Amino acid sequence: MSILVSNETRLLVQGLGRTGRFHADRSIAYGTNVVAAVHPSRAGEVEVFEGDSDRSGVPGRPDRFRVEVPIFRTVVEAVGATGADASVVFVPPPAAADAIMEAAAAPVPLIVAITEGIPVADMVVANRYIADKPVRLVGPNCPGVITPRECRIGIMPGYIHQPGRIGVVSRSGTLTYEAVYQLTRLGLGQTTAVGIGGDPVNGTNFVDVLRLFNDDPATEGVIMIGEIGGTAEEDAAAFVAKEMRKPVAAFIAGTSAPAGKRMGHAGAIISGGKGTAAAKIAALEEAGITIAPTPTDMGTAMLSALG
Repeated sequence: MSILVSNETRLLVQGLGRTGRFHADRSIAYGTNVVAAVHPSRAGEVEVFEGDSDRSGVPGRPDRFRVEVPIFRTVVEAVGATGADASVVFVPPPAAADAIMEAAAAPVPLIVAITEGIPVADMVVANRYIADKPVRLVGPNCPGVITPRECRIGIMPGYIHQPGRIGVVSRSGTLTYEAVYQLTRLGLGQTTAVGIGGDPVNGTNFVDVLRLFNDDPATEGVIMIGEIGGTAEEDAAAFVAKEMRKPVAAFIAGTSAPAGKRMGHAGAIISGGKGTAAAKIAALEEAGITIAPTPTDMGTAMLSALG
């Protein structure tokens, strides 16, 4: 099994510009069922994707693909015509929050917002809007979600993923890839990898994903990758100590970051003496989580946690 996405997911692409088209193409090559796109000025057109499959030689998968994706004016029209149940947002920052709310209004059950640089005030409005809707938002400013050999939503490099037994949840895109690669090389593989993003105002958090992995029978352990700023890792530690039935390993980025200086993500800042790497690591260790001292130790930390 997996969480959030599978080979039955029907994906809608919001924002079919250069970046959106490139990653839609890579998702289709990976085997993702991309059924529609939304681009108001191109409504009625059909975008053709064709090329070499990322999984040539895999039984049941063709070596090449050719997929015609219809383009709609609105998300409501796209969902009504195609039954899309997931959306990926590549809309530029000034309009991205509106795109998220449009998907929520449809409603699309899973919305994955890749866009970086959405104004915080816009995301506050968007989060309030979706709060009572039957939808889940992942992101923004995240690499997406991938269930190996089944579904890729976002920008993650599919070739490093391998079906397996470890769940991955991370605030960092690049460190997600590093953890996944290590798990693949160690033969542990992944059930699903989820990038929740590093913005101060986002949708799905660590606890949300840990709860899903906790309930997933195929997931035997979880790697959690956090960073300085906020209290998301401390909240996760409290959840693990109280409810998690599976081993968890973690890495916290930013141990040498100075207070008051933002490092990387918009939410990665130590403010008022809070959000330090040391405080997060202490909370995680107290919850019984195995800590990787460096990024290169994430895979072996997971092995250690598994016993």
